Amino acid sequence: MAKFCGLVCFCIVIAFGFIINGCIAEEKIGIYELKKGNLSIKVTNYGAHIISLFLPDKHGKLDDVLLGYDTIKEYLNDTSSFGATIGRVANRIAGAQFTLNGTLYKLIPNEGKNTLHGGPKGFSKVVWKVKKYQPEGDAPHIIFTYHSFDGEQGFPGDLLVTTAYTLHGENQLSITMKAKALNKPTPVNLVNHAYWNLGGHNSGDILSEEIQIFGSKYTPLNSELIPTGEIASVKGTPYDFLKPYIIGSKIRKLPNGYDINYALDDKKTGRGSSKVLKKAAIVYDKKTGRALHLFTNQPGVQFYTSNTLTQKGKGGYVYKPFAALCLETQGYPDAVHHPNFPSTIVYPGKAYKHYMLIKFSIAS
Repeated sequence: MAKFCGLVCFCIVIAFGFIINGCIAEEKIGIYELKKGNLSIKVTNYGAHIISLFLPDKHGKLDDVLLGYDTIKEYLNDTSSFGATIGRVANRIAGAQFTLNGTLYKLIPNEGKNTLHGGPKGFSKVVWKVKKYQPEGDAPHIIFTYHSFDGEQGFPGDLLVTTAYTLHGENQLSITMKAKALNKPTPVNLVNHAYWNLGGHNSGDILSEEIQIFGSKYTPLNSELIPTGEIASVKGTPYDFLKPYIIGSKIRKLPNGYDINYALDDKKTGRGSSKVLKKAAIVYDKKTGRALHLFTNQPGVQFYTSNTLTQKGKGGYVYKPFAALCLETQGYPDAVHHPNFPSTIVYPGKAYKHYMLIKFSIAS
């Protein structure tokens, strides 16, 4: 069925009264809520998006701290990947092609001559199956699955993918992304593309928020935002957030804001999903007292400050540049062309596992 859908490009399906161009989906699109204590999230099986996260501030006021839309129809037309699960390979692949085991694979370019976020119809633009949904209890969770067929967007091999959102502990969210190559080796780099504003999605920009990133090195880019292959020290550059800094105090030193991959330091400081994780970043909003602590098992994190964003979002509010920040834990971008980067190739029999743990805290 999946291969048939890959060949038929004019099928339609009605879901919640909307027409989706593409293949006939086996499941309708739905919105699902998870709640635990003061923390609640909503997700959808369209693109395995997280679409809202409500969190109290230091006065007990609840706000939605994720940028996004009010309706599913708006997500169908989204170009910003608000809260999406990105794949098969997130970030950029130079020249929309790569060679693996002597075979050249040509992808579909969708950013100039390069491929971005898996191509024009990556995992953020497909309907996932709902494998399990438990909205309440000690660990409310939902698990989405997707079968990516051999040749989808040009990538080799069948790939079985899962994304799970779980609430646990006190004000904690874990996101677990797994993938299993069924018959061919293939590159895999899944990310969650949440846009965070701890002041609230409609509170303005994030330039007054404070960030600390636990990466002493980064991967410099060329003019097309493709890594050069160098892994450079952040020391003496505007990318140095080893100590907490106000984002606005450094962003003016860059022509366009932040959109860069950090090589995370290997110090293990957290635990989640039964795995020892390393700390990636801390974000703090002084006005609301909200803080976000991010842990991961991935080697890198993309820090992006929504530099060119101009989009009408929830409640008709218009999101502008620097309205949010993204912290996308990941493998290094364009790793298929840089042997010195950690490999993103997944072989049959060896699963890909990507863990994120987000701990929220409230300072008085």
